[in-house]
Amino acid sequence: MFRTIALLVAFAALSAMTPPSIATADEIVRYQLKDWKAKHIHETKKVETISKTLKKLGCEIQQHQHNGHVDLKYRCPKWHELKLKTHDEAHKWEKWLKEYGFTTEHKH
Repeated sequence: MFRTIALLVAFAALSAMTPPSIATADEIVRYQLKDWKAKHIHETKKVETISKTLKKLGCEIQQHQHNGHVDLKYRCPKWHELKLKTHDEAHKWEKWLKEYGFTTEHKH
């Protein structure tokens, strides 16, 4: 009886653990945008948020305000990479980058 309980406890402990290779694996998203792209943005707060994000990603930025909106131009001619903790996070960033016209590569 004691042996059965001990085996059940040991099995439960092992099944709750994640393999070290999964727990420490980095998700890498590489990205590049050789040519200038532009977004026409009407909200000032949105312009600030997107500009900050693109700058943190290492992009060149140009802003031109006219006719009630901002033309936000950006490019990133050299390859850069994001190291992310989870697969889901990597897919979210990859999706966002593609929506903004970037070429991407996702490595596990």
